[in-house]
Amino acid sequence: MRYFIILSILISLFLCSLNNVFASAEGSKERLLHEQYTHTVDLRSLLPATTCNPYTKGNKRKTSLELVHKHGPCSHLPQHKVTATNHTQILEQDQARVNSINSRISKKLNGNDDLGQSEATTLPSRWATSRGAGNYIVTVGLGTPNKQLSLEFDTGSFLTWTQCQPCVSYCYPQNDPIFDPAASTSYTKISCNSAECAQLRRSQCLSTANTCLYQVIYGDESYTIGFFSKDKLTLTPDDVFDGFLFGCGQENVGFQDGSAALLGLSRDKYSIVEQTAEKYGRSFSYCLPPTASSTGYLTFGSPTGASNAAIKYTRLTTLSSSSTYYGLNLVGINVNGQKLSIPASEFSSPGTIIDSGTVISRLSPTAFSALRDAFQVEMKSYPSVPGDGFLDTCYDLSGYPTVTYPKIEFAFGDGVMLTLDATGIVYLADGTMKQVCLAFVGNDDADKVTIFGNTQQKNMEVLYDVAGERVGFAPGGC
Repeated sequence: MRYFIILSILISLFLCSLNNVFASAEGSKERLLHEQYTHTVDLRSLLPATTCNPYTKGNKRKTSLELVHKHGPCSHLPQHKVTATNHTQILEQDQARVNSINSRISKKLNGNDDLGQSEATTLPSRWATSRGAGNYIVTVGLGTPNKQLSLEFDTGSFLTWTQCQPCVSYCYPQNDPIFDPAASTSYTKISCNSAECAQLRRSQCLSTANTCLYQVIYGDESYTIGFFSKDKLTLTPDDVFDGFLFGCGQENVGFQDGSAALLGLSRDKYSIVEQTAEKYGRSFSYCLPPTASSTGYLTFGSPTGASNAAIKYTRLTTLSSSSTYYGLNLVGINVNGQKLSIPASEFSSPGTIIDSGTVISRLSPTAFSALRDAFQVEMKSYPSVPGDGFLDTCYDLSGYPTVTYPKIEFAFGDGVMLTLDATGIVYLADGTMKQVCLAFVGNDDADKVTIFGNTQQKNMEVLYDVAGERVGFAPGGC
């Protein structure tokens, strides 16, 4: 009898111990899953510093230009240091850009391809996406001898242009000296009877000088008018392009940012991507820095070496309403490892684009509601605060040394899953931790395009293989 009692006790102890092991294993599993699908960050790391912290990893390709946020301490545009950043203005400009993208797409869907031509306009006219906040700039050389110009780079723009002397009508104040074509021995105006002028949409000539004119009207009603020209473009000492076609602006209205204008990276004929295709094979990439106080890069050419293994490629698509924008086959979104209940059609009509110039990603009302609700569930332990009228899911996180928020993944139609960087999920709306917001916005109706914006692209290398009709993403790029 005694042995039976002892045996029973031993069995009970064993079973209890076994249960503890199982419970411990289950707890470890839950912790691992929690860590796998969440970001735990010190939000102070998302605040830009007052000094510049240059990118140090080093890109394997030689043709790399340093890329900086124009509102940060790495920028040499004095009026746009981080201390002067007006987030309200940035977000208003961002909405103007989104409105113009949708206006352009809507007009093309309705069969109106004459998007920038008014009855009174006699110049060649291209209606372009609003320049928006124009966050990121690179420096290139133009002319012989080359003059350094700081240009905003934009995957949604077809034409590279800069302000030019003698500024016949108006030039806005810029930090770099305004380009003087008379000082360049390689500068040439495009003539009226040239093939280049004929291929410039609805070209017009200054007949007295046999000179081809261009005009670009942006969605925020800013515009540039000038001479369609060509000159030597210098990216690096080893990467020089003779006869680069660009706009030499003589009347430039509505710009106040201090940059020398714009570098066009779209798929149109006169973008830098097409004009350098023979050397770079229509390939380029960029990495947007995680904060405004660090630097990234814009690189031309295909990646080489071991870094290829980290790249996830998905198919580039073309919107039926526009061949300018880089389209993506986005089909779903995951939050905290769980697929949201969003029909794939929410991303396909009228479509999804990736855009370097839009700051905050845009989703359809249905997709945004699903994302916001899932995010709020995971953030229920943090104090919420009112939004700013633009971003509506915000928290006061100033009292927390670290914050844990869910990972967000984009799912593409070919099975590729892209995990957004921790810096691409929240936006510090007032520049502090007192108003930290979910960095997504819902469109006002379902007919608006879905946009993969530049906040969500931070700290990853985004590779455009235009010839191969694919785009790749490599985490931790800068």
